[in-house]
Amino acid sequence: MAPTTLENAFSKDSSSTAIIVPSNPARTISYQTLSADVKAFQQKLSKLGVSAESAVSIALPNSYEFIVSFIAVSWQRAIAAPLNPAYKQSEFEFYIDDLSSAVALVPKGAFAQDAAAVRAARKYKAAIAECYYNGNEVVLDVRETGKLASKGSQTIESAQPDDIALVLHTSGTTGRPKAVPLTHRNLLRTMKNIQATYQLTPEDRTMLVMPLFHVHGLLAGFLAPLASGGSVVVPLKFSASEFWKNFVQYKANWYTAVPTIHQILLKNPPPNRKPQIRFIRSCSSPLSPKTFHELEKTFGAPVLEAYAMTETAHQMTSNPLPPGKRMPGGVGIGQGVEIKILDQDGKEVPQGKEAEICVRGENVTKGYLNNPAANASSFTKEGFFRTGDQGKKDPDGYIIITGRIKELINKGGEKISPIELDNVIAQNPAVAEAVSFALEDEIYGQEVGVAVVVKDGQELNAEDLKTWMAEKVAKFKLPKKVYFTDIMPKTATGKVQRRLVAEAMIKKEQPKAKL
Repeated sequence: MAPTTLENAFSKDSSSTAIIVPSNPARTISYQTLSADVKAFQQKLSKLGVSAESAVSIALPNSYEFIVSFIAVSWQRAIAAPLNPAYKQSEFEFYIDDLSSAVALVPKGAFAQDAAAVRAARKYKAAIAECYYNGNEVVLDVRETGKLASKGSQTIESAQPDDIALVLHTSGTTGRPKAVPLTHRNLLRTMKNIQATYQLTPEDRTMLVMPLFHVHGLLAGFLAPLASGGSVVVPLKFSASEFWKNFVQYKANWYTAVPTIHQILLKNPPPNRKPQIRFIRSCSSPLSPKTFHELEKTFGAPVLEAYAMTETAHQMTSNPLPPGKRMPGGVGIGQGVEIKILDQDGKEVPQGKEAEICVRGENVTKGYLNNPAANASSFTKEGFFRTGDQGKKDPDGYIIITGRIKELINKGGEKISPIELDNVIAQNPAVAEAVSFALEDEIYGQEVGVAVVVKDGQELNAEDLKTWMAEKVAKFKLPKKVYFTDIMPKTATGKVQRRLVAEAMIKKEQPKAKL
């Protein structure tokens, strides 16, 4: 019988390897040990007062203690809320307050340091517990009981398919971050879809490079591989200099990452002997065809671009494994979901015509928490989730994304795809990275702006770039303004947000006030 909860999925009495933590010496954890450690940690949580629907903020780095605490929270019918450990106090305060978290899990030493997460938790009376592996068990060291002081020990729970297992917030590209509740059913469906897409088996081992506080790392980089009976190498953080050494040493055969990480790996020397890589997956941000081809050529493995969102518990579409067609610049076909291109009235447009990409499936959230206005605008009457992305289907049904609807550049009525421009500019031999965005303009309403990172040792000026682009795009698509920068602003997961790039470039250009 197929598992219906994370408890079913990971209660395994098996001696086969589940997790490898690179260290000196490396730690190898079996499914049997993982299951026992999770069960023991669940008992500690229940003793602290964590019960069904309690929100638990997890401010831990990628680690065995993150893994055990996350799974244990879900087994206890509580809600796991992973947070970026690098957040500032105000950011922790927003997320802890938004979910009325019962407890915040922080790394060893955070309490003595009065770390940002500790101060934020204290402000909202959440219990504070340090969480770490002591060589024998995952410790839950309660430093303050906060609002749980009056609750007392709770019973050990058993998760149900429609319990909310995970809450993540949207990245807030268009305003206040929205809380996305994902049930065990949502997560299990995505895990099953990912397993089917990439034909994952117990023989597969992946190298985790994405943070576990992000839906990409948590679902595609960790939960799905484990649900397939395979194993995961979990370093503390991504390191370009250590990546291939660990990949080869621990016999990984695939990885999934954002384009930024692929580009970093391409800039570093490849391994002396090419490892046997079954496939490389790319997701969470558009992968330029140029990077796609460089990856395949350098590492000798098929590159499969996928398309995902937090609201869909990650994956919606993916390019298939060989011998299926994989298309540079496209995100593949629906994987266990229905994908339709719908107009504003919710009607499907003819194949090849651009409109909003919409999705329906068991992995999709039923709606945002406490946000009826967003729910009303984000779902059609037929239950399709409106992604906010504009795109089309090619003759083979492959999805091509042309941009966020709110990020399309509207120059005097001409809609310009920033993704298209990014891909064109990235082909310039002097360009390392390019991000296009809208600039306000009195005449046209909006104009094209572009931020460019120039490759080391190369030279490029704005006029040269425009002249080069003039042979490749229509005149109205040429940028009015080219900004040069050494570092492209990105989110903690390496995702480009055009709004943030635009703000950073414009701010950088503004003259500083004289004192």
